[in-house]
Amino acid sequence: MTSVTTTCRDISELLPAAQTACRLLFQECFKAGIKNIFITETYRSQERHKYLYEQGRTRPGNIVTWTLDSNHKSRLAWDIAVGPPQSLYDVAILNRVGDIARKLGITWGGVWSAQIDRPHFEVKPTWIMPKGYKIEGQVIIPTTSKYPVQLIVEGNKTKPIAKDDDKMQFTNETLKAAVRDYLKQAVDKKLIDKSHLDKFDADTLTTGDFEGLKIIIAQRMK
Repeated sequence: MTSVTTTCRDISELLPAAQTACRLLFQECFKAGIKNIFITETYRSQERHKYLYEQGRTRPGNIVTWTLDSNHKSRLAWDIAVGPPQSLYDVAILNRVGDIARKLGITWGGVWSAQIDRPHFEVKPTWIMPKGYKIEGQVIIPTTSKYPVQLIVEGNKTKPIAKDDDKMQFTNETLKAAVRDYLKQAVDKKLIDKSHLDKFDADTLTTGDFEGLKIIIAQRMK
């Protein structure tokens, strides 16, 4: 069981609708020139949420949440922050992200009247992508301020890339074994879920999956 003090930043822990909404939001932010935002939390268990709720009430510290009922526990919400050179919760940047989110049908906490929560975004499980939008390539969503948002679009003439849904291909069995060992070690260290290794063994892990996993593993090893 994950500790209540452990923060989950993995968007694969969100429900499918929220995963797609999150990727689309980061993609559209990238296109708008907003590249220094990153995920600070996705799924949050009820136990962890209760732990956070106690901060500033029965535990020392500043209040960080005002409700015991959050869509983080429903796997439908995520929080973001802003990287350097802006401050962590730069209002101007978060307002720009919020405006983009609203166009995509994503609920933004910055417009809540009872309690403004600019870093917070969420969707309903029935959310669908609005007409006129699509995921254009591989959206790499950072979980730290050290890495910018990246959008790798098919057809980049300067550096051809595999499509996000392309199966992984190997030039020899030695390389394939090395990649499997890399994933196996990450599973053993509980850096990623075993389902990713199962996908690799079933030959259904895509190039996009693997690139995303490498970022997640690198961050969780720090």
